[in-house]
Amino acid sequence: MTARFFLRPQDLLFILVMALLILVVLPMSLDIFRLNLVGKYLTYAFVALGLVLCWGDAGILSLGQGIFFGLGGYCMAMFLELEGSTPEATKIQSTPGIPDFMDWNQITELPWFWKPFHSFIFTLFAIPLVPMALAFVIGLAMFKRRVGGTYFAIITQAFAAILTILIIGQQGYTGGVNGITDLRTLLGWDIRPDHAKLVLYFVNAGLLLACIVFAYWVRASKLGRILVAMRDREDRVRFSGYDVANFKIFVFCLAAGLAAIGGAMFTLQVGFMSPYFVGIVPSIDLVILCAVGGRNSVLGAVYGALLVNWARTTFSEDMPQLWLFAMGGLFIAVVMFFPGGLAGLYRDHLEPALGRLFGGRAPTPPGSPETVTSMVEQPR
Repeated sequence: MTARFFLRPQDLLFILVMALLILVVLPMSLDIFRLNLVGKYLTYAFVALGLVLCWGDAGILSLGQGIFFGLGGYCMAMFLELEGSTPEATKIQSTPGIPDFMDWNQITELPWFWKPFHSFIFTLFAIPLVPMALAFVIGLAMFKRRVGGTYFAIITQAFAAILTILIIGQQGYTGGVNGITDLRTLLGWDIRPDHAKLVLYFVNAGLLLACIVFAYWVRASKLGRILVAMRDREDRVRFSGYDVANFKIFVFCLAAGLAAIGGAMFTLQVGFMSPYFVGIVPSIDLVILCAVGGRNSVLGAVYGALLVNWARTTFSEDMPQLWLFAMGGLFIAVVMFFPGGLAGLYRDHLEPALGRLFGGRAPTPPGSPETVTSMVEQPR
């Protein structure tokens, strides 16, 4: 499948605009502190992309995506922590060669599940695979029993709460409520100076653009059409011979993997990982990012992540006593006046104009009634 089959001209244009914005405009117009903040915002966009596929396309609302964001971040943090915990660097400890918080908690040997994270290659595979394995277990338990809708959303919240309590309670193995902090080097390269933060920003932006293109490819494929058909006519898809549960498990795992990549990049750019990001409140915040941008739009979700986090930072700096009210007003305005999010504004006002610009009727996007009908009526 080549680009002309799964990227409409409008989509390609707006991907290029996004690339220009995050690769050229923002780096040239912001100082390194602000640019690092934008890099942190972009890590949340990975989660929003997964929610577009999971919630927007498949109709599976997960209020626990912070679980996978946090697990990906913890996998990266474990590698960085072990790299900085050499016997020479920790010779003042009672037990040299283990992380300092383990020594403080009187642990005298590195736990078995930490040892593989000495390997960078293992860590790269573990970042997406560990969260996807947990997502597979959750999805298998829920979707095979046809648990969905509000019940599934509440259950994912429960898992987020359970994992947060577990991480905080096992302080000697996880760093507890403080998390894993003071991360300094990646393969001997200091990640704290400004030039390192700039490099990490571009790596993060490049990965995000690659994931955006991947999300478009998934949505334009037969898999993407089946997901949309499941969202709108699940029983009809099941009666057509498709195993709906397996498709739900797959897209839930895919969303978990995307969230984990964002968590790993967050750890690299910020230099720590905390159990806070695994909890319920951050998970709901991540859903809000997707809703503001538009849960049916890949690029809309990315712009939503940038807009909401920029607004949060601006309001908290300028109105420290009122920023929560300002943020609440923003969300209420979106729900009341722009229920489709930023993408809804594009669909209702800009897309018709672009269709005329490119000539003729725009190709039918994934998720339209015509696409759903044709998908469920195809023989298996």
